[in-house]
Amino acid sequence: MPDWCQRGLGALLPTRQDWPPEVRRAHELIAAIDKGGLPLNPAIVNQIGRALGLEVSSKARIEDTVERIRQALRRV
Repeated sequence: MPDWCQRGLGALLPTRQDWPPEVRRAHELIAAIDKGGLPLNPAIVNQIGRALGLEVSSKARIEDTVERIRQALRRV
């Protein structure tokens, strides 16, 4: 694709800086997990899920919450 075309498309598409803070934080969480990191604080993962509009039980498994966050990010 020509450079001028990529610049034109880039102006139409939102960048990470344009994302709301809760979406940006969720992407950062998923990126860290995909790089091999493990979320150490389930409360933070739950908070991120709730910020995305998910109903998250404090008794939910962290793996389930992370998967639901992934699904929510696909819809955004």
